[in-house]
Amino acid sequence: MPLALVALAITAFAIGTTEFAAMGLLPQVADDLGVTIPQAGWLISLYAVGVVIGAPLLTAACARLPRKAVLIGLAGLFTVGNLLCALAPNFGLLAVARLITGLPHGAFFGAGAVAAAELAAPHLRARAVSVMFSGLTVANILGVPAATLLGQHLGWRAAMLVVVAIGALGVAATARLVPPLPGHPQAGLRTELSTFRSGQLWAALATVVFGCAGLFSCYTYITPTLTEVAGFGEGSVTPVLALFGVGMTLGNAIGGYAADRALRPSICAAFLLTAGSLALFALTAHARWSAALTVVLIGMFGFATVPTVQTLVLQKARAAPTLASATVQGAFNLANAQGAYLGGVAVGAGLGWTSPTLVGAGLAAVGCVVAAVSWAVDRRSPRAAVVKAAEPAAAEPVPAGA
Repeated sequence: MPLALVALAITAFAIGTTEFAAMGLLPQVADDLGVTIPQAGWLISLYAVGVVIGAPLLTAACARLPRKAVLIGLAGLFTVGNLLCALAPNFGLLAVARLITGLPHGAFFGAGAVAAAELAAPHLRARAVSVMFSGLTVANILGVPAATLLGQHLGWRAAMLVVVAIGALGVAATARLVPPLPGHPQAGLRTELSTFRSGQLWAALATVVFGCAGLFSCYTYITPTLTEVAGFGEGSVTPVLALFGVGMTLGNAIGGYAADRALRPSICAAFLLTAGSLALFALTAHARWSAALTVVLIGMFGFATVPTVQTLVLQKARAAPTLASATVQGAFNLANAQGAYLGGVAVGAGLGWTSPTLVGAGLAAVGCVVAAVSWAVDRRSPRAAVVKAAEPAAAEPVPAGA
């Protein structure tokens, strides 16, 4: 694995920290700026809106530019956005800054996934993608708890400034370690959009929207589940969430390895195991030790889907993968919104704090079914034999400007 992947992982670590730590810092933000916690929660939604808007627009705007310059620019924009957040004097400007911070998220992971695949040997592409995404998972082990703790003691602005420093480190590491990755003069919005004519690509995105919503349905309400059902004290929740991050990191590595060996079976297995672990949590959440163990399993199986689905999208959009890869991040955010909403509906209906995990199990099962049907259709397609015959050629690097 090239050392350049570490540079991408550093920026991914900063992005993961600022995305998830904001949830734990909402009380401090609300108290400091004189708004309610539900109003402060708009900052989470605005970041997601930024991701959905920025992914296609920034990807299309940067399609013909050298990929290394694009990665540096996107990491720089993210860092500046966090600096604006830390310096915002009121809630209105903080909301705008939060939207700006989310804009480069999807585009960075889209361009970064393509760059990681280009930098690695052909048989290690999925694992290379997982190395980049490991920064996102490690953020849930170290970055998010540390930022939350720092914000509780020194204020949320101090936590944001630390993220700014990590983002700046990512920019410097990318400039120093990532080799030149030139763009393609013929790349453009029309070329990138042409990949969306593929039904298989849309099926892959649907798998993310439905299947990954299961993980977010559980994660959104995991804190009250741990305190109200498992009996954890509020001070004990953070270590359990760190265990969730451990599971995510393990799942990311396992998913990358499995995807390089057998992509389609790995996707189906990951969603099936996610559904099983979520259903199990409804039973094990009533005891602290079993709840903590199952949280690790949920994180592991749930995040094993990320490198597998990302690799599938790169495969199905080989001619112009950057926009499609960035769109996956939008799909993940739609999954986040859907899972949180449906889990909240279950809680609001009086079904209890374990109901979001059962909703999540159903959503993950739907994702498994979509993935399995897509796999079956793909195998029966008249083009399947052509694709299979072309597999050795597919091992060649993805076109740099695609």
